[in-house]
Amino acid sequence: MDAIEMLKNYKKRVEPYLCDYFNRKIKEAKKLDSLAVQAVKMIADFTMAGGKRIRPALVYYGYLASGGKDGKEIIEASMGIELIHSFLLIHDDIIDRDKLRHGVMTVHEKYRKIGERISPKKDNAHFGNSMAIVAGDLAYSMANEIIFNAKFPPEIIIKALDKLQDIVYATIPGEMLDVVMENRGRTTEKEILRMFEGKTSRYTFEGPLHFGSILSGNSVEMLPAFSRYSLPLGKAFQLRDDILGVFGTEKKLGKSVGADVTEGKQTLLLIKALEKSNASQKKIIQKCLGKKDLSKNELEEFRQVIRETGSLEYCQNLSEKFVAEALEALKKIKFKNEEAKKFLEGIAQYIIKREV
Repeated sequence: MDAIEMLKNYKKRVEPYLCDYFNRKIKEAKKLDSLAVQAVKMIADFTMAGGKRIRPALVYYGYLASGGKDGKEIIEASMGIELIHSFLLIHDDIIDRDKLRHGVMTVHEKYRKIGERISPKKDNAHFGNSMAIVAGDLAYSMANEIIFNAKFPPEIIIKALDKLQDIVYATIPGEMLDVVMENRGRTTEKEILRMFEGKTSRYTFEGPLHFGSILSGNSVEMLPAFSRYSLPLGKAFQLRDDILGVFGTEKKLGKSVGADVTEGKQTLLLIKALEKSNASQKKIIQKCLGKKDLSKNELEEFRQVIRETGSLEYCQNLSEKFVAEALEALKKIKFKNEEAKKFLEGIAQYIIKREV
C-alpha cells in the first residue's frame, strides 16, 4: 500500500469521529444561541468539505513512529490539529480574499451573503470578515477542547496543549510576513523561504509530527529528527502549492486558479520571472499582476512568461532538492513502526508530483 492509500484509509477512519464531534457541538450550541449553532455548522461544513487530512494523519504516524499503539484515542486527539487547520484557513481566506475553498464558499463569503439578506445597504464585506474572524476563533477554541479532553495521561495532555500553542505561535509570523510582502510589492527568495518555514513547514509537517510524538510519551529523541525532515519538506510543499496555484485547474484545486496573480502575491515563481525577464515579458507581468478581472488569455500569457524565463523549472528543481533533503533526514530517524516510515517516505515523494 502506498502513502496515498494509507492517507485515504486514515481519512476514512478520522472522519466519522469528526462528524460525531460536530454533531455533539451543534447540540451544545443550541443551548447557547442560534448564532453559535450557525457558527459551529459553518466550521463543520468548512472542515468536512474536503482536504486530505494530511495534518492529523501526520499526528497519527508521528505517534506510531515514536512507539505509540494504534487506537481510537490517537484518532480522536488528531482531530485537534484538523481544527487548528480550519481556524488558520478561515482567517487566511479573509486575508487572501478567496471566495472558494475545497470547491465550496469560504466562511467569510457565506457570512457576507447572510449580511446582504439582513441589511442590504450595509458594508457586508466587513460583516462577513468580522463574523468569519470570530468563527475562526471558535474553531481554535474547539481544537484546544479536543486536546484537553483527549484520553491520555494529564502530564502528556499538558505537553500536547503546550505544543498546540507553539504550532500557532510559530505559524503567525509566517502569515504576517506573507501579508507584509504582498503589501510592499517586492521580496527576496530568502524572505519567501523564511515565510514558507513559518507558515507551512511548522504547522503542516513539524507541528503535527511533534504533537503525535509527544502524545506517545517517547518524544525526546524523535523531535529534532522530525524537524530535520519537516522543514525542507514544508518548503517543497509550498513551492508546489504556488505552482499549482498558477498552472493547476479550478476543478482540482477547489478554488480559483490564478488567485495569486490577481492578488499580486509575492511568490518565488514571480520574483524569479521578474529577475530573468526582458522588457516585453516584464510588461506582461505588470499588466497581469494585481488585475482583478484577469482573463483566461491574460493568465495564459503570464504562464508563458513563467515558463520562458525558466522560473517554473527553477521552482520545480528547488522543490525536488528540498524533498531530497527531507528523505535524507528520514534515513537517520530510528522508527519504532515500519508503517510510519513508509508513510513519511511516500508523502515526501508525493509532494513534488501532486496535482491538488
